[in-house]
Amino acid sequence: MVIARRTRDRIIETLWANDISMRTEVWMILDCARDPRIFGAVDGCYLDKTCLYSGDLPWQLQMAAPYLVELKKEDRFTAYVLDNGWGQSWGVFLRTETGMKTLRHHLRGFLRVRDTAGRRLLFRYYDPRVLRAYLPTCFPAELKTIYGPIDHFLMEAEEPGTMLEFGLDKFQLVEKRIPLEARASA
Repeated sequence: MVIARRTRDRIIETLWANDISMRTEVWMILDCARDPRIFGAVDGCYLDKTCLYSGDLPWQLQMAAPYLVELKKEDRFTAYVLDNGWGQSWGVFLRTETGMKTLRHHLRGFLRVRDTAGRRLLFRYYDPRVLRAYLPTCFPAELKTIYGPIDHFLMEAEEPGTMLEFGLDKFQLVEKRIPLEARASA
């Protein structure tokens, strides 16, 4: 399902909002397990990117891993991801002034968690369906840890045509719902 051009333009306008610092970059964590097209697109793009998993990975795991990609407003990869992945839970966006190395190190710290029985589990926080449910349950200290150098997490909402922007204000979560489609006038 490809989204409307005006919806893509509105997403881009929201991701690169006029009021963000010029040093702020927009990144996306893409979940290659969601769609076989994602890995090929990431592998073929020329933007700064890195796998969040480390080590010498078998090709099957490389093709299903989460990848951190620095998006550019005018790049065709950005347009491709928005056109094909919006509404399909391909990943989450974030804004930060931090570079790739520090950001990757920070994000890798959340890939594995322990459940109440002490078992180690993969935490797929980069799935918007997971992150939008998880962030509102966090205590201020947890939010401080999760955000670290990140200013905002942005993602598709459950209802079509809406973007969620999560930020912090004094370690309290602030959720902003942004309509992407113009409302019909009555």
